[in-house]
Amino acid sequence: MKKIQRLFSLSRPRFWLYELGPYAIGVLAGALQVADLQDWRIFVFAVFFLFPANLYIYGINDIFDYETDKLNPKKQGYEDLLEPKLHAFVWKAIGLMTLPFLFFLDWSNGSQIFWFLLFLFFAWFYSAEPIRAKTKSFLDWFFSAGHYVATAVFGYVLVSGGDIAWQYVIAGVLRAMAMHAYSAIPDIQADREAHMNTVATVLEKNWTLVYCLILYGLAAILVFTFLGWVSLVLGAVYAAMMIASFFTDDLMKLYRYFPWLNSLVGMILFFVVALVHL
Repeated sequence: MKKIQRLFSLSRPRFWLYELGPYAIGVLAGALQVADLQDWRIFVFAVFFLFPANLYIYGINDIFDYETDKLNPKKQGYEDLLEPKLHAFVWKAIGLMTLPFLFFLDWSNGSQIFWFLLFLFFAWFYSAEPIRAKTKSFLDWFFSAGHYVATAVFGYVLVSGGDIAWQYVIAGVLRAMAMHAYSAIPDIQADREAHMNTVATVLEKNWTLVYCLILYGLAAILVFTFLGWVSLVLGAVYAAMMIASFFTDDLMKLYRYFPWLNSLVGMILFFVVALVHL
């Protein structure tokens, strides 16, 4: 039972909506009518992006990050350190909870297969060798953003069967890049001690915040034709948090509210897309 509880905490429940949210929004955006939401596979993959996908992401992350995590104060209470003796158990759990979902894919739909496998690819090699994108500045944000966006587009394709406008894909990438860059700021010192290069270690705190401001602004502009004033309001909310971060010496204290902000924004987008599109 303790090992099962460890898998639960390892999957970062506070971040579950980071994957489920983009998936749900993609599903709604791909539906032309309520009847399109009656496909049973929508529920199946909602289950996947709720827990197994997060175990996949963070389990692989914590296995390959062990040497870095030993130096990271964020792992002293806020998150758990995954000891090497549990690595084999976590690998087995990841396989058992991921591989079965491949059988629910429509293998005659190339786009559906592409985006699901792209999620697996980005989430795996963000942390794993030989790419280990998280240790390479700017490649880290691309891989991190990639798996969130792949999740959303997969949801869209699952329902619509077709492709999505690239303007919205780019907006999703920009927003996810900003989210990743901001999350990397509290890890700057630990990443440097472990000789890891990230966008935050290269740009430092303040320039990373400027970078995030620009990305959130561009993302809001790109989705304005679809979301209207809502995109500008949400962009302003993120801008306010980035600006507030300039004036705090203890960013970790403010960062603890970041997952809640992302979850709230995701809920707002979910209901706005539902009202606009259905």
